Amino acid sequence: MAGRETDSDIQFLPGVGPKRARLLKQELGISTFGEMVRLYPFRYIDRSRTMPICEVNSDSAYIQIRAKVVSSGLVGEKRLSVILDDGTGRIEAVFFKGLKWVSQKLKIGEEFIFFGKPSEFNGKINLVHPEIDSVSSTNAQGKDIPQGLTGIYPSTEKLKNAGITAKVMTRLQAAALNAVLPEVRETLTEDIMKSRNLVPLQFALYNIHFPSGTEALEKARRRLKFEELFFLQLALLKQKYVRCRTSVGIPMPKVGDGFRECYGALPFDLTGAQKRVIKEIREDLRSGRQMNRLLQGDVGSGKTMVAVLTALIAVGNGFQACIMAPTEVLTQQHYKNITKYLAPTGVRAALLTGSSKAAERREIHQGLQEGSISIIVGTHALIEDNVAFRNLGLAIIDEQHRFGVDQRARLWGKTTCGAPPHVLVMTATPIPRTLAMTLYGDLDVSVIDELPPGRKPVQTIHAFENKREALFKFMRDQIALGRQIFVVYPMIFENEKMDYKNLEQGIEQIVKAFPFPPYKTAIVHGKQTNDEKKFNMDAFAAGRADILVATTVIEVGVDVPNASVMVIESAERFGLSQLHQLRGRVGRGSEKSFCILMTGHKLSRESKQRIDLMCRTENGFEIAEEDMKMRGPGDLEGTQQSGLPITLNIASLARDGILLNEARTCAEEVLKADCNLSSDANTPLREELRKDKYNIKDYSKIS
Repeated sequence: MAGRETDSDIQFLPGVGPKRARLLKQELGISTFGEMVRLYPFRYIDRSRTMPICEVNSDSAYIQIRAKVVSSGLVGEKRLSVILDDGTGRIEAVFFKGLKWVSQKLKIGEEFIFFGKPSEFNGKINLVHPEIDSVSSTNAQGKDIPQGLTGIYPSTEKLKNAGITAKVMTRLQAAALNAVLPEVRETLTEDIMKSRNLVPLQFALYNIHFPSGTEALEKARRRLKFEELFFLQLALLKQKYVRCRTSVGIPMPKVGDGFRECYGALPFDLTGAQKRVIKEIREDLRSGRQMNRLLQGDVGSGKTMVAVLTALIAVGNGFQACIMAPTEVLTQQHYKNITKYLAPTGVRAALLTGSSKAAERREIHQGLQEGSISIIVGTHALIEDNVAFRNLGLAIIDEQHRFGVDQRARLWGKTTCGAPPHVLVMTATPIPRTLAMTLYGDLDVSVIDELPPGRKPVQTIHAFENKREALFKFMRDQIALGRQIFVVYPMIFENEKMDYKNLEQGIEQIVKAFPFPPYKTAIVHGKQTNDEKKFNMDAFAAGRADILVATTVIEVGVDVPNASVMVIESAERFGLSQLHQLRGRVGRGSEKSFCILMTGHKLSRESKQRIDLMCRTENGFEIAEEDMKMRGPGDLEGTQQSGLPITLNIASLARDGILLNEARTCAEEVLKADCNLSSDANTPLREELRKDKYNIKDYSKIS
C-alpha cells in the first residue's frame, strides 16, 4: 500500500489541521493518511438497534436509544440534566461541556437518537455526554447516523478534550479511506490469496472500518491479521533461508573423548528431552552450516548439562567454547557446575568476570590465545577488546535478552576460524511457542520439557497478611529440620523510597521474629556493593545463614539445594514470569519444598488470577501462555526485550496462534520455492518487504 495520498501528512486530511495532527502523532503515532487507515477499531457497536430504556442497566456496553426530551435544566452552574422518555421508561442524560449548544439543540417535546455508555450515580442510571442525532436528519441513506456495526478506535483523554470524539474519528477514517483506497495495491500473491481463502486488501481495509455485516468483518479481520503475521514470518525466515544457503559453518563431525568421558561419568541418566536436544545440536554441528539454536528449558531442567556436553563437542573437534552469562552470580554458579562435570575429562576451563584480579586476567588471556584454555565461562568481560581466542568455535549465551545487541555482536568478531562460531542461546524463561517463533523466528528452537528425576514438585500456598504468625511458626519448624529459607521483597523502581522502606521494615520484622542467636539472617539488596552481596550470598549458599532476605537480585541463578522455602512478600506486585523464576530457586534438593505467596487482602482481579494460576500449576510454558494472554507480548518478561521485531496493529500472538502457524507454513512454502523472492509472481511480496518496517536486525549474527 504505497502512493502519493498514502504518504500525505495527516494535517491535510479534511477535519484535522496542524493542531489535531500534532495530537494524533503524539497520542496515537499517526503521521500520514496511510497510518490512519491502519489504525483499526478495537471493537464494534451495533448501531442498527435501539434499546428500550426499560432494558438499560449500568452493565450495558454502549447503547442507542430513541427518546423524547421531557425536561432540561441546569443543576448548579456546571451540569445540564436532561430527562428522556421513550414510552418504556425514563433516563437522565448529563452534560458538563457545551451546555449552551446542547440546551438549544435539545428542545422539549422533540425526539432524538442518543448513543453512549450508561453509568450509575446515586443509585440511578444516566448517560454522560451521549452523542446526539436528530431523528429528522436521517435521510433516505441514513447518512448522519452511523448504521450497523460501528468501529470504536483507541483514544486518550487529550484527544477527547480536543474534540476528537468517537464520531469525529469515524469521519476522519472515512476521509482517509476515500483518499487512500484507490491507490491500494495488493501485497499478497494471487496464489496465497486463493490457497488461504483471503479477501482482497481493498475489501479488507474498507470492511474493517465500515463493515457491511458480521461476515464481511470476519473476512476483513482474517485477511489483515494473516498479512501481518505472514510478513513478520517471511522477513524472519528469509534471513534464515538466505543464511542456511550461504553461511558456512565450522564442521564438527566428531564428539571427541571429552564428551564420552564426561557422559560416561555422569551419576544420573539424562532425561529423554536432554538426549533429544543434544541429538538436534549434533546434527547442526556436523551439517557444515552455522548453528543458530535457541534452547528453552524451565528452571532446573538441565540446560547447563546440555551446554557442557555441547562445549565438549567443540573441544573434541579442536575448538574453544565460551559460555557467557549476564551476572557474576550466575557465571560463578555455571563455572562451579561445569568444573564438576569436567573433572573426569582433563579439559581446562577458566572463569573471567569484572572482578577477576589483574594477574588472573593476564594468565587467562594468555591461555585463551595459546589455546590451553578450552572452555571460558564469563560475564560481558569476555567481549572486552583485549580478550582474544586462538580458535573460538562455539558461543553459548545464557539469558540472552539481558545482553545488548552490540555487546553480542562484538563476541562474533573474536573468531579466527574463517567462519562464525556456532551459537547456542539458552533461556530459563519459558516463552510461549507463538512468541518464540516470532522473537526468535530465524533460530531453530529446542525445548527441554522434562524435569530430571528426583525433582519434587514445589507446593505453592497463598497466604494473607493476617497469617504472618502462622508463617513464622512454619519457618521455625523448617529451620529446626535443617532447611534454609528465602524471603523476597519486590523492588520496583517507580517507587524506590517506598520499596526500601518496605524492605527495611521487613528485615526488622524478620530479625525480631528470628533473633541471633540461634537464628542467622543474611541480607542482599541492590544498594549493596558487589562484595557485600557476594559475602551474604556465599554465607547463605554455604549454610552459614538460615534465612536470606533479598530483593529480586536473586531471581536468576542462585542454586542452594538446602533451601526448601521461598516466601514472596507483596506477591501481587510481581509478574507471573518473575514469580515462576523465584519459585524455581527452591525444590532443587531432595526435600519437600514450599513457595508461600504473601499478599494484602485487597487484590485486583488480575492479581488474583496470577496468584491462583501459580498455586494451580508449575508448568512454566502454561504460565508463560497465560502471562501473554493477560499482559500481551510487548514486555513479556519484564526484560529489555523490545517486544516484537515488527509492530502488530491487529494480530495478537496471544490469540492468533493458529493463524500464526498457518502464516509461517505459507512463508516457508514460498521461500522453499523461491528463496530470494525473485520470480515475477512474488513481486508484491518483494515490494512489501522493502518497506522500512521490515528491516529486522539479523538476530542470527548477534543473538
